[in-house]
Amino acid sequence: MKTVKAFAPATVANVCCGFDILGFAVDSPGDEVILTQKNEPGVVVKKIVGDGGRLPLEANLNTASVAVQSFLSAIDSTVGIEIELFKNLPLGSGMGSSAASAVAALVGINYLFGNKLTREELIPHAMEAERIACGSAHADNVGPSLLGGFVLVRDYHPLDVVKIPVAANLYCTLVHPQIELKTEDARRVLRPSVALKDAITQSGNTAGLMVGLMSGDTNLISRSLKDVIAEPVRSVFIPGFEAVKSEAVKAGALGCGISGSGPTMFALSGSHEIALAVGEAMQRQFLKYNLKSEVHVSRINLDGAKIIDL
Repeated sequence: MKTVKAFAPATVANVCCGFDILGFAVDSPGDEVILTQKNEPGVVVKKIVGDGGRLPLEANLNTASVAVQSFLSAIDSTVGIEIELFKNLPLGSGMGSSAASAVAALVGINYLFGNKLTREELIPHAMEAERIACGSAHADNVGPSLLGGFVLVRDYHPLDVVKIPVAANLYCTLVHPQIELKTEDARRVLRPSVALKDAITQSGNTAGLMVGLMSGDTNLISRSLKDVIAEPVRSVFIPGFEAVKSEAVKAGALGCGISGSGPTMFALSGSHEIALAVGEAMQRQFLKYNLKSEVHVSRINLDGAKIIDL
């Protein structure tokens, strides 16, 4: 039997001004899967560890197995696959949990088939898994988890995903308060249209962030990490949001915002030491609102998901 183990990292989607079009990967945490080829056809989820029994074992409902099914269908294979999923990312956290499971499974199955598809070609299969998870086949989490680094989803029709060359030396702080926020709820509060002045401001910030990342201009990055569309309405779901964000910047962060749809908050910094201090400051502030939190600090993951030793 052929067996492989794969890891896919957590991701930060939106990145303040890049609502639904920007995302980046971190080194850790992330999900792991073990895939084993079996004689009988069909995809089976054998076990899930770390989800508290909340994720479905049904192959048509689990993001890891849905991604594998989509891949096998695309290459016209009926081979049997058994999946073991190890959830290291909390559910409903805003760190790309569903995407990480799908991406790890895809990188693993692709490896078993001699890397038949490129990373870019795997993205649509990961998007199908996202459709199962939250009803929308978006790519701003699966893209960076597969490709690594910062990723721009320029368009969906046709799909145009671009990896952004980054000159800046950046570190990410992720602070996950012990509350859960469903993506559907966070999307429900968004306005169906935005004012022209807000669209102009958001476009300027997104363009500024792109230039800052590619040129290494951290001052420009800092000035551009502002969201006038999603954050103003989504931040109400996160107790103490403005205070936590303020403390992050006071501690030296270039900017701070909501990771994905939340409740995790992210901050970007220019050094590991600053990123650690930022995490401590944010965590202290959350405690003032009676919220315990988990802190993760890492460099930007430039390579994305990977095969690891069994």
